[in-house]
Amino acid sequence: MAYQNTNGCISDSIEILDPKPLAAAACDVVHPPTRVPLVMRLQNDPNITAPNLQLEYNNKSLPVDEIGIADAIVLATDEIAGHGKGISNYPLTLVVKKNGVPDLTMVDLPGITRVAVQGQPEDIYEQVYDIIMKYIVPEESIILNVLSATVDFPTCESIRMSQKVDKTGERTLAVVTKADKTTEGLLEKVTADEVNIGLGYVCVRNRIGNESYEEARSDEQRLFSTHPLLSKIDKSMVSVPILAQKLVRIQASIISKCLPEIVRKINDKLALNLAELNRLPQHLTSVAEALTAFMRILSSSKDSLKKILLSGEFDEYPDEKEMHSAARIVEMLNEYSSELHSKNFEEVDEFLMEDIMVLQETKGIGLPNFLPRAVFLNVLQRKVKEIAASPEDFVGKLWNYLERVVIIVLMYHCENYPQLQSSTRRAAQNLIAKKKNESVDWVREIIGMEKLTDYTCNPDYLTTYSKFMAQQHMFMEIMNDHGKCSVINLEGVGEIDVGHLRKHLDVVQQAFDLKMRMMAYWKIVLMRLVDSMALHIMFSIRNMINNEMENEIIQDLMAPHGGGIERMLDESPLVAEKRNRLKKSVKLLKESKEVVANIMDRISHYDDHESD
Repeated sequence: MAYQNTNGCISDSIEILDPKPLAAAACDVVHPPTRVPLVMRLQNDPNITAPNLQLEYNNKSLPVDEIGIADAIVLATDEIAGHGKGISNYPLTLVVKKNGVPDLTMVDLPGITRVAVQGQPEDIYEQVYDIIMKYIVPEESIILNVLSATVDFPTCESIRMSQKVDKTGERTLAVVTKADKTTEGLLEKVTADEVNIGLGYVCVRNRIGNESYEEARSDEQRLFSTHPLLSKIDKSMVSVPILAQKLVRIQASIISKCLPEIVRKINDKLALNLAELNRLPQHLTSVAEALTAFMRILSSSKDSLKKILLSGEFDEYPDEKEMHSAARIVEMLNEYSSELHSKNFEEVDEFLMEDIMVLQETKGIGLPNFLPRAVFLNVLQRKVKEIAASPEDFVGKLWNYLERVVIIVLMYHCENYPQLQSSTRRAAQNLIAKKKNESVDWVREIIGMEKLTDYTCNPDYLTTYSKFMAQQHMFMEIMNDHGKCSVINLEGVGEIDVGHLRKHLDVVQQAFDLKMRMMAYWKIVLMRLVDSMALHIMFSIRNMINNEMENEIIQDLMAPHGGGIERMLDESPLVAEKRNRLKKSVKLLKESKEVVANIMDRISHYDDHESD
């Protein structure tokens, strides 16, 4: 509960120390002004008979006694806010433990100062305003407005401030002090409620001089019972004991409303921490346990890689497209295929010129119009040589991508055992390097075989060749008839001007045959390079996951630099710290549940007592 004292003075803390359940009332002006938020925390402790007081500020806690509390507060205030009349928003906490006091927390705030006096900053009003607002804005705060009976309530600055944050007054309670000083008209002021105080008014009499608590309460009771004017105020609106009861009742009501949500938040946080604690790796204490955990890591890693690389599943990484590996591999294969088909692209104005040159350079003594096989192989080898770098570049690019995927998966499954990560990463990198070299060697073998000979049993070759050769007759007619237009549209080639070929009529027919054979066969070669690459990659990936990866990781771990399976027994400092932090949090949350349960029991008991 936050309360504002119109005098700007520290409340009479002595009254709240009495064994009877009391609340703080405003003080006389003789007390030093409040310059910092004074948090007064009352805690009922049935095991304590004499008041136990602790003053907490600047990260220290000092025991104080009832007699010296005022001086201690002054010294602490000076240390926080400095000597003089300045203020600070840093709080000073007074913890009071005793049997019979109400469980209440109240905050005494600095008094409102409109004009700075000597020793105060020019913006003193703004500073005080900010401090007060900090404590009264929260919806769960009860505003305890301490008013002097001598002031006009509607013009009181503290009332206007509380109305800014509590327009309906549903969480504002007014305590009217010095009722014995201004008796006339007080009844009308507290019953008319011109300022909309939703929780009502309580009139009290301050202690005077060195009065004991008993004397002060006796005089207060006599005042409100016998005074001609004050006795007319309803007994539920007068005396410090009534104020204490009201505060306890209000606090109980607030707590009872908040407790279900508090319990829900505690349970949610507890469940979250327990789940996180359970997800931490088991603290391994033996080689057998370490070996079991290690094999579990390998198994889960293999399962993840199979799903990602072989089955095309990506539920473990739904939002990371880089990890949708089956799709990415298909994209890379399509790019590889497009790159191969884009090479050896002959310009139409150079149509047949390469073939003519080869025929002229390889001609020898023999029958005319006969196409030697060596000529075809010569052209084939040239074309294969031009695309030879593409398959090697592709496997390098592909295995670099696979290395990233494999390491991401392995690191994820090893994240709870950082001591394994360096060894596992090294093993994965070594294995991928081996697989890349194997693929490069395989590509070179494939390229070598394609250069070595021309062969296919694919019937598409003869079908395509025959379809292309069906255009030869029309082609030769145009070539031999110089009067005809030299532009022709050939299937598989497009529209070309053959005029430049008429000066090579002796070999152009052979060149056309050679070109059509090569076009038909080259489709087979490119298809073979792409198809066999896809099969090789999937076969290599499967072998890597099913057989080679596990062996490579085990060999690296068991090597002298790997440290062996025993490394898993050394828990990571990061994991150990996290485990300890979660255990402490779980312990604290369970204790909090017990505290809340006790509070609920006490509220229930208090409600039953009130109803009786």
